[in-house]
Amino acid sequence: MSTYNFNGNISGPSNFGDHGRIEINNGTDAADVVRLAEQLVDRLRGDHPALVPQAQVIQGELAQAGEEGRAVNRGRVRAALETITIGVGAGTGGLALIEQLKHALGL
Repeated sequence: MSTYNFNGNISGPSNFGDHGRIEINNGTDAADVVRLAEQLVDRLRGDHPALVPQAQVIQGELAQAGEEGRAVNRGRVRAALETITIGVGAGTGGLALIEQLKHALGL
């Protein structure tokens, strides 16, 4: 089981993990994960507004983990991603972002 330690401000210039950088599964860094979560919220606002709150759960968990200096609650993120996956269509940009987030977080 992996843990992801977010240290610093994850909404701007960041200092993540060991010596200012943490690798999250297959070379994706924490800032990339935050950007993917932001892109997912933006995509869902246009395509599936009812699913935006679930994407915001993911953003909130990433932010809260960063503020508290703890690992991301993977179960919470996974549950939100699964809910969104059910609501978006196959082959859509939203689904592609979900897959990228899952890969980046090792879910």
